[in-house]
Amino acid sequence: MGGEFFRSAPKLRLVQLISAGYDHVDVESARKAKVPVANDGGANAIAVAEHTIMLMLAVQKRLVRFHNDVVAGKWRAGHPAESLIYELAGKTLGIVGLGNIGKKVARRAAAFDMAVQYYDIARLTEDQEDALGARFVLFAELLRSSDVLSLHVPLTDATRRMLGARELGMMKRSAIVSNTCRGPVIDEDALHRALAQGQIAGAGLDVFVEEPPKPNHPLFALRNVTLTPHSAGPTWENWTARFRIGFDNIQRVAAGDKPRWVIPEFT
Repeated sequence: MGGEFFRSAPKLRLVQLISAGYDHVDVESARKAKVPVANDGGANAIAVAEHTIMLMLAVQKRLVRFHNDVVAGKWRAGHPAESLIYELAGKTLGIVGLGNIGKKVARRAAAFDMAVQYYDIARLTEDQEDALGARFVLFAELLRSSDVLSLHVPLTDATRRMLGARELGMMKRSAIVSNTCRGPVIDEDALHRALAQGQIAGAGLDVFVEEPPKPNHPLFALRNVTLTPHSAGPTWENWTARFRIGFDNIQRVAAGDKPRWVIPEFT
């Protein structure tokens, strides 16, 4: 959705999305056309937060591997050192991007007795941090000290490949990564090397640089990765909510009011 789209629709007053992400919209073209872009207002935040916690647990408990072993007739197979499972309790969760989804992940992680810290370009107030039970740290410190790193940022020029070889090299060898935002936020080649070489312990990914990924994707061969097909957001429960938010916003603009849920680049 780029410049040609906006030039061909001079009467356009709003681009309303039913997703949280907006990387398929040319934001600069929208700004030049003075057409605000609004997302789903956090309608899918609960779903993505739950999925994030699920990926953390699946990686720490080796869920996919154990399921496949049982189906294949293998019972507690392999060397015990390669079958260790871990608890979330007592671990430090590092959240990158504390928006609607990040906040809900923080609350759910607290229920698992995790310590929560975060990095965001817009820091919360001290009262908000206390209420959420989250501590602000700089990005480098977040990487060094987190046991679980969870990414919840929009895909922009600033966030593209924000987790690369250098950043992965700063993490604990026992750390895991969860990504439910956008694939290009991670340098996939660097992630594959880090996982294959034991530089980090594991990863749970709902998103990829190319979707769907090619059948021979290198990450498919790794046993310390849990993968889902960009399925975290849409659920039966939030399907109607996303459309209701969109229609309500369209009606607001049609009535001459300002839209809600406008993306940060317009605020």
